[in-house]
Amino acid sequence: MMEESEGVRGRVTVYSIQGCPHCVRAKATIGQLGLPVCDVDIGKHSELRATVKELTGRSTVPQIFFNSIHVGGNDDLQKLAPEELQRLVRLVKEQPLPADAPPLPETSQSEDAAAETDEEFKCERDELAGLVEDLKHGSVIGSHRRGLTLYKKSFSGSQLVDWLKQEKGMARAQACSTGQALLQKKYMVGVQGSGQQDGSFGEGKDTMESLYRLLEDDPHSALNVGQTASCSPIPAAELSLLLREMILKLFSEHLSADGKSVDYKGMSVNPAFERYCELAIQLQRVELLSLSREEKLAFFINIYNALVIHGYLRLGHPTNMWQRYRFFNYVSYLIGGEVFTLQDIENGVLRGNRKGVAQLLRPFSKTDPRLQMALPDAEPLIHFALNCGAKGCPPIKTYTPQDIDSQLRTAAEAFLENDDGCVVDSGKREVRLSQIFKWYKADFGGTDDKLLKWVLKHMGDSPKKTSLQDVLSTGKTKVSFLPYDWSSNSSH
Repeated sequence: MMEESEGVRGRVTVYSIQGCPHCVRAKATIGQLGLPVCDVDIGKHSELRATVKELTGRSTVPQIFFNSIHVGGNDDLQKLAPEELQRLVRLVKEQPLPADAPPLPETSQSEDAAAETDEEFKCERDELAGLVEDLKHGSVIGSHRRGLTLYKKSFSGSQLVDWLKQEKGMARAQACSTGQALLQKKYMVGVQGSGQQDGSFGEGKDTMESLYRLLEDDPHSALNVGQTASCSPIPAAELSLLLREMILKLFSEHLSADGKSVDYKGMSVNPAFERYCELAIQLQRVELLSLSREEKLAFFINIYNALVIHGYLRLGHPTNMWQRYRFFNYVSYLIGGEVFTLQDIENGVLRGNRKGVAQLLRPFSKTDPRLQMALPDAEPLIHFALNCGAKGCPPIKTYTPQDIDSQLRTAAEAFLENDDGCVVDSGKREVRLSQIFKWYKADFGGTDDKLLKWVLKHMGDSPKKTSLQDVLSTGKTKVSFLPYDWSSNSSH
């Protein structure tokens, strides 16, 4: 955490989070001044978040202190006059740390946190995995015609039952219940349009004639397919946390020293990315139906943010409107037996199945099994937690079900604190907001008036909030929208 340096009596403290480009930039600048940086990750040490906010009046990172003097964020650091900067450097070099210096975490806790995130995922092989392996190599899977359609890599219910009887020595009843277990555990799926689709497997004629496929043979473009998830299912919340931490660590390692670009090429050949991909395969059979609202929010926000990075690695960064549209409607994971694109996660699940930008229809139809995943209503705070990789997005974080609501409120507060989120022009009685508020106006109440009330309510106590209150109290307030920075953070 702390680099020792000769002859420096004080300390520069930087509160940061992993994967935050502004934090990396600030630390690089301080390093060039010849000062050691004491870097405190408040993503890992959330117990310090409230204290830092009290000391600085801000929710964003980084927050930088020279001894006990608060400089602000990276922008503030870069804008310091040279003589002021030199004064601060001298102060840290010559003055010992005062008693009111900003706090550091308990060291034992930081070591625990480091040990926690480095824990490797342990795979316990699922009891049906061996059976599925044998089925793949047996003679059951082939092409079947139903009417005019040819279904490749499929098998009928009766073929499966016969194979289980002959190859595995099962009685008929046991073979049928094994078929049911394979469906339930999402090792196999009913083939669309080939017969019954109610998810049950039993003695009936329709079950025996229906066609099935192994989940991995079902054709789709999800990024986590190609092999069977053979581990016992891991709880969804735990899995999303592991995946998010892994890809965030990888992302941080490949962030340039100035924090301005990401080396996606280097990232894709890092052996840690291969481990990430192996873990992402386990999403195929994860259990989603039992999740609470908080677990659902944390799970899908973490997975969305991880999937965006995975998408960049596989497909490159979208550079124009059409490519972005394709990217968000195409990049997907197979989760719990269903395919979810980025668009499905954002608009279908997290916005309570509302139409997205430039969409004519809701993401999920009434009969779509994924509709069961949708939140009962749109959650406006998700817009500040979904990291879309453009420079105009909120900072990347990992979300946990335990305090998801306060984490989301912090993300919104941090977003509104930045001038690319909200600018108050008292002279013109005008409030300029991020395009996000224009695109998803319905989520924030639908009218300018409700939108401004929402913004005011979700702002941290700050001079900006005071000037917004003043502007609103004078009556008519003009609302306009800031240009959105789509520029990529990829280095080619």
